[in-house]
Amino acid sequence: MPGNFIDVATIWVHGGKGGDGCVSFHREKFVAAGGPDGGDGGRGGSIVFVADDNLSTLMDFRYKRKYTAPDGENGRGARQKGKDAEDLVIRVPRGTVLKEADSGLVVADLSGNEPVVVAKGGRGGWGNAHFATPTRQIPKFAKPGLPGEELHLTLELKVIADVGLIGFPNVGKSTLISVISAAKPKIANYHFTTLTPVLGVVRVGPEQSFVCADIPGLIEGAAEGVGLGHDFLRHVERCRLLLHVVDVSGCEGRDPKADFEQINHELAGFSADLAQRPQIVLGNKCDIAAPEQVEEFKQYIEAKGLTFLPISAATRQGIDGLPALVWQRLQQLPPVKVYQAEYVRPDLSNQPKRPFTVTRTGDHEFNVDAPWLERILAGTNVDDYESLQYFQTQLGDSGLLDELVRQGVEENDTIKIGEYEFDYVY
Repeated sequence: MPGNFIDVATIWVHGGKGGDGCVSFHREKFVAAGGPDGGDGGRGGSIVFVADDNLSTLMDFRYKRKYTAPDGENGRGARQKGKDAEDLVIRVPRGTVLKEADSGLVVADLSGNEPVVVAKGGRGGWGNAHFATPTRQIPKFAKPGLPGEELHLTLELKVIADVGLIGFPNVGKSTLISVISAAKPKIANYHFTTLTPVLGVVRVGPEQSFVCADIPGLIEGAAEGVGLGHDFLRHVERCRLLLHVVDVSGCEGRDPKADFEQINHELAGFSADLAQRPQIVLGNKCDIAAPEQVEEFKQYIEAKGLTFLPISAATRQGIDGLPALVWQRLQQLPPVKVYQAEYVRPDLSNQPKRPFTVTRTGDHEFNVDAPWLERILAGTNVDDYESLQYFQTQLGDSGLLDELVRQGVEENDTIKIGEYEFDYVY
């Protein structure tokens, strides 16, 4: 990408882990059998995206690719709950579309002002105060916090503009936007002077205005990635109306009709929806074109049912009435496109609440894949009888012990669960 304009980035986001529950017992002078009083862990921080009008590029995401929210605070004694972690707020330019990297489905469109939670923080674990029962009065275990959600994201900046200027390089788009708005793009007599989209606000009346975007010039093959056009076609996707600028004079030895058809071919190659977008065709450089050239091209365009306007951006010929014409046309069109969320997080409701797989890895060795069980193990005190009893109950209720028996487990066989190893005992 030329210069410092970055409009695509790929990042990885991870919500913070919930804080662990606390194992604690109330101890106070003259208070006998105070009982368990371990507090719960705090919620992990979430990843939140916010649109920021002060940003215009995704440059920051070129160098930092991993964003992790802070973890929740662990619980404490005296039933003190751990502090919830602060959310990690990520600011992006308005118009940034978040997509799930693998599927390409839209997660969120940052066009509005509402913050969007993309990855939720994990829930805090329960303290041992939750596990006290009439028969288990001294629980020496607690639940660890749950991990936060994670997501692999592609960020795409699609500028928000009502009107997009399209056309071949050097047809006068930059001169035109500098005349009808306060935008000051670089203007020079060579191809690809404009390397980044340029936005300008066009004033029509006291309370009437629209945003116009000068899109870098397209060339043949742009939709397939040739030249700069492919990089910037995404910025035309939101535009409600296209101003198709054509050099009607053919001063560079080009055919205006062929140019017009080629640009529309590139639009269709990139997006069928974009090819159907309403257009007003502007025949630029008519001050140096023969009247016959202008008339012939006008008839060609109007035969297609499109509006044609002969202009000269350099001399302002035909420019004065253009903003009002565009404004009137915009009133008949739907608002700027906002992309609806498509990505749906995997539905775990139809899956077993405690899924597991048991694999025999040797004559007397089994491997158990059960992330939920590893979390229970992390909060289990293996030196405490009641804690182990609770762990055994979880194994029985989940059906895991039955599956081991079905696969022929024998006494003293080795059972591996994550980083833990046990000998099977009847």
